Amino acid sequence: METDTIAAIATGLSNSAISIVRISGRDSIKIADSIVFLGDGKSLDQCKTHTVHHGWICDGKEIIDEVLIVFMKAPHTYTGEDTIEINCHGGSFVTARILETAVKYGARPAQPGEFTKRAFLNGKMDLSQAEAVGDLISSKNELALKNSIRQLKGSLKGSIIKIREEILYEIAFIESALDDPEHISLEGYPERLDAIVKRLCACLEKMIDTFHEGKLVKEGIQTVILGRPNAGKSSLMNMLLGEERAIVTDIEGTTRDTLEAQINLRGILLNIVDTAGIRKTEDFVEKIGVSRAMKSAEQADLIIYVADSSREPDAGDEEILSFIKDKQAVVLLNKSDLRPVYTEEELRQKTSHPVISFSVKDGTGIDRLETELESMFFLGKIQPDQEVLITNIRHKKELKEALASLHRVKKSIADHMPEDFYSIDLTDAYEHLGFILGESIGEDLVNEIFSKFCMGK
Repeated sequence: METDTIAAIATGLSNSAISIVRISGRDSIKIADSIVFLGDGKSLDQCKTHTVHHGWICDGKEIIDEVLIVFMKAPHTYTGEDTIEINCHGGSFVTARILETAVKYGARPAQPGEFTKRAFLNGKMDLSQAEAVGDLISSKNELALKNSIRQLKGSLKGSIIKIREEILYEIAFIESALDDPEHISLEGYPERLDAIVKRLCACLEKMIDTFHEGKLVKEGIQTVILGRPNAGKSSLMNMLLGEERAIVTDIEGTTRDTLEAQINLRGILLNIVDTAGIRKTEDFVEKIGVSRAMKSAEQADLIIYVADSSREPDAGDEEILSFIKDKQAVVLLNKSDLRPVYTEEELRQKTSHPVISFSVKDGTGIDRLETELESMFFLGKIQPDQEVLITNIRHKKELKEALASLHRVKKSIADHMPEDFYSIDLTDAYEHLGFILGESIGEDLVNEIFSKFCMGK
């Protein structure tokens, strides 16, 4: 376990009103007393923990900045160690100068994620909660933020602990019965264990099944806009973005390549791709654009097909309708502000997907689109507050391993195997669930997880 003292800038490296330099470790107070001059002349060691003090950062006799010092004694800190937070003026140069001074007087520059790593190693949080800190920082929408907070508060931890406690009880019962068969009977136990394992399997399966939804919440829905030339695809993208990103003209084939952007639509993150219009063409460059459009659509979670209600459907429209037949898609019947050549009902008869009358020009239909996406991807529940939502591939892997172990227990019961076979696979399931919380996990994996964090966290 690390015992040296680390320091890092805990805020963004840019000019701002305030910056924070964080120091954590056994020599934090000693180092801070070497570089901090408090207005009342006290040393920090004489101050009450979890208090804020006015002072100056000095390198010898040179004053670097006027600051506020937050003083926190272990163990009631983020890392579980003595911690000093220096709130200084936000200039990037002055902040870096304060960090250099802390290092000069005994601190070591922190590695990415090292403060949170120490919080984990010191038992302030389990590994699933530590990973939630990283997810919280990188969250890009309200859903991802709420899910990260729930996990940080222990939603996943609580569920895993409850399942492990049940498994551990059964392991202990089997071992006790095998050690003392005269006083503890295993008669009828396989049937009782089978019912317990069946219920635990259902719990794990339910958690694993949330991964697809959790991945969409965390990373966003891969969305491709398809349509024939001049159907309004680029105009739709510009409207959703609220800026003129895509070039829009009356000339067919203006969009030759894919254009990507992220859009937050009522808390739903769309990784959206505008594509070239789908049509037969002899233009070599446009052919490449059409090919890329279809390739992007093949890999998409969602396709938004923009149909032009002011023009009769052509071969391009028919090709798109055929392509999206078995895919997750929504159809926007655009230009509803103009006289339609065909109606929403007529288009609905050609597709099994939702059809929404839409006008990019005046924004008509946007509310229906948002509601439809909520229903398609989140079962109409945009904030599943009480649900454990798996967003981490590592967690999914360990849950599946634990589930496989429990299935082996069920098979052993069905095959009338000796009870010690049950114990072996129950122990395996118990250990895999423990890996999610960080128990018995290798140092290399711990370092890999925290290396993805930002500096200062």
